[in-house]
Amino acid sequence: MKKITAILTAAALVLTSAIAFAGCSNKTESSDSSASSDKATSAVSTSAEKLTIAIPNDTTNEARALLLLQELGYIKLKDGAGITATPKDIAENAHNLEFKEVEAAQVPNARQDVDYAIINSNYAIEAGLNPVKDSLGIEGSASAYGNILVVKEGNEKEPKLLALKAALESRKVADFIKEKYDGSVVSVVEKTTNGFDDSIDYAALKGEKVTIAASPTPHAEILSVVKDILAEKEITLDIKEYTDYVQPNNVVDSGELDANYFQHLPYLDDFNAENGTKLVSISTIHVEPLGLYGGKQTTLDALK
Repeated sequence: MKKITAILTAAALVLTSAIAFAGCSNKTESSDSSASSDKATSAVSTSAEKLTIAIPNDTTNEARALLLLQELGYIKLKDGAGITATPKDIAENAHNLEFKEVEAAQVPNARQDVDYAIINSNYAIEAGLNPVKDSLGIEGSASAYGNILVVKEGNEKEPKLLALKAALESRKVADFIKEKYDGSVVSVVEKTTNGFDDSIDYAALKGEKVTIAASPTPHAEILSVVKDILAEKEITLDIKEYTDYVQPNNVVDSGELDANYFQHLPYLDDFNAENGTKLVSISTIHVEPLGLYGGKQTTLDALK
């Protein structure tokens, strides 16, 4: 009897082990199947991912970026959306674009993390990009975003500032812009001067100093030509470089500096409205066409 019981017990153990092994095997197969399913889901998800575009986060340049995308045919804005447009004003987004808003100066650095980026030409040049050759799409030179010479309201007729204006509007400056930037920056001065204004008494300005805030590229570079022109009349141009879009306006409004040269008129209008500053443009000098550049995507194929 004991022998029979031992045999039955052994048989039960074998059967239990077999069932357990089978269960373990099924679990592994199920896990493999699940993993395979997850991979398939992941692949589908990846193929359906949105295309990301980095754009400037300040009001006017963000709108400008969206207007460029509309001009290129990638989005459609709501009727009436213009120089204050935001992504909320997009009526049609057939390419499923997702926007990453970044400080304008940092957009070139964001390229590695996004599919595309829309960059101001001055920052593109600083990042070693050629807006004409490297961009995948670019604004025309007939832009409403001309870069301007700005002074504090009430100082528009100050002789030394008129001398600065005449020098910036010179043929020497226009030629410098054309030769150095090869279309990346375009002079928009219709009637260039010889560098001087006949209505100004330059003898009375001898020994004067003009202080001006500017971004490093291209504004400070352009002003180096202006500096030489004014030096002919023994007027000193002191160029202070800034890399942000706020301080150059604050230092002119406070009277710390005489003028600035870094921005376009829509930005100035928006800045005055938001900050209560009283700054005015006395001349439009050049445009810097905004460009669409590749990031993770190196061609426009993903947008076709």
